[in-house]
Amino acid sequence: MAEIKNINFMRKFIPTVRRHYLFALAGMLWTIAGGILCVRGTMWLQLLSPLGEIIVGLLSLVIAAVGYLYGFSKVVQKNIDRIHQMPERAAIFAFTTVRGYVMIALMITIGITLRHSTIPKYYLTLPYDVMGGVLLIGSIRFYRQFFVVAWQKES
Repeated sequence: MAEIKNINFMRKFIPTVRRHYLFALAGMLWTIAGGILCVRGTMWLQLLSPLGEIIVGLLSLVIAAVGYLYGFSKVVQKNIDRIHQMPERAAIFAFTTVRGYVMIALMITIGITLRHSTIPKYYLTLPYDVMGGVLLIGSIRFYRQFFVVAWQKES
C-alpha cells in the first residue's frame, strides 16, 4: 500500500502536457536528431570528389525515402496511434516508449563510436545522411498530426 502512495506522490512531480503536444515534441526530437546527422554527413560528403558528392547525395536521398516507406513509417504510425490512446493530459516524456529511449541511447552510442573510430569519415557519409533523412521525413508526420489534432480542437 505504501508503494502505491509513493507512486501517486511521484506523479505529482512529472510534468504533463495536453496530448496533442506530444506529436510536436516527437517531431522536434526527430528533427533535431535528423538535422544533426545530416549536417555531419554533409560535412563529410565534402571529402569526396564533386561526382562522388552527387552520387552519394542522391543515393542517400533514395535510400532514406525507401527506408522511411518500408520501415520507419511503421514506427511513426505506431507512435501516433499510441499517443492517440493516451489520456488528454500525458507525461511530457511519453512521446516515445521506454524501448524508444533505449533505441535512442543505443543509436547515440553507435554514432559516437563510429565517429571516433578509425573508419574514414567519407564512409560514414551515407549512413549518417540516410538515417538523418529518415528521421527528418518521419518528423513531418508528427508535425502534421500535431496540426490536425490542434485544428480539430479549435473547431
